Amino acid sequence: MISDMPRPRPPHLHRETNRHGNVVWYVREGKGPRIRIKETYGTPEFEAAYHAAIKGGTLQPKAKAASGSLEWLWMLYRQASAWTDLSLATRKQRENIMKPVLLTGGREPLSKITKASVEAGVRRRTATPTQAKHFVTSLRGMFEWALEAKLAKIDPTHGIAFKTKKGAKAGGFPVWNDVDMADYEKRWPRGTRERVAFDVYQYTGLRRGDAAAVGKQHVKNGVIGIQTEKTGMWVYIPVHPELQLTLDAGPIGDLAFIAQKNGNPLTKESLGNFFREACDAAGIKKSAHGIRKAAATAAADNGATESELEAMFAWSGGQMASLYTRSANRKRLAAGAAHKMARTKTETSIPAPDDKVRDGELKPQTKQG
Repeated sequence: MISDMPRPRPPHLHRETNRHGNVVWYVREGKGPRIRIKETYGTPEFEAAYHAAIKGGTLQPKAKAASGSLEWLWMLYRQASAWTDLSLATRKQRENIMKPVLLTGGREPLSKITKASVEAGVRRRTATPTQAKHFVTSLRGMFEWALEAKLAKIDPTHGIAFKTKKGAKAGGFPVWNDVDMADYEKRWPRGTRERVAFDVYQYTGLRRGDAAAVGKQHVKNGVIGIQTEKTGMWVYIPVHPELQLTLDAGPIGDLAFIAQKNGNPLTKESLGNFFREACDAAGIKKSAHGIRKAAATAAADNGATESELEAMFAWSGGQMASLYTRSANRKRLAAGAAHKMARTKTETSIPAPDDKVRDGELKPQTKQG
């Protein structure tokens, strides 16, 4: 059995939650002084501040933002638990979205950040719908927290929704089918880096960031145990015999199964480009996430419960898992009821006699004396 493995933490780094519910990080060696780190955990700025504290000093603080400005609100938000509870991947994504926003509008007072100004920002990102969506969700997360903390009077993203692009398929990423998988395996047999990537996706169901990170160090007693990048949850996945054959055939890296030609791990973004090229070469116009959906679909169709699906795919709350179990249940119900569509009724009881029973053949009742 694999016990829950805590997230590695640098020496002398401590975490606590203050009376306001905010997470506080500080460095303290033994009974020495506490040195507070105000940067966001997991960022390069945090690492720099940590190393400075270990050496006995502190970094020079940045210039303070004007109170009531967009930049001021962003700085406060990044110190709140609403921010630190987000996954590192989500924080990194939102920081990248907000950098240009703060560069051009960081000094604007919150009173000027209206629904109209957010909608204008969405229109400027029309050519990149995903960026437009992340732009709104990044602001929404901050303003929803700010409303609760009574630091803002309105949420300027309220009522801004996103419609599926014209021509886009409902249901998100298309699911890989058996033909897709057979075509890929034919183009990329065992012994290729492309096949390693495919089978890691196929037999673990991991998201791209986790697939890029998983390696030998995550395997113990034939089980992969990894803390997921997006949710921070741990998943434990037995190494499938087919995956083991692929890993044995290689080539794999020392730190990650999916590796560059020199054996070094691929970044999350590089893996996306690498796998996209491999799919194009196999004539497949679907993404890696479609393999994860195929794995979840197969598990549900084979009777996996919502709790089992959540454990396998690092979901919580039941919403995602129920999508797959409902679909699987519909398939089973439809299969069981298919015969009911026949126009002729199938008799399952003893049929009635063809000839009517004549009244004269009825036995007379005996009077009770």
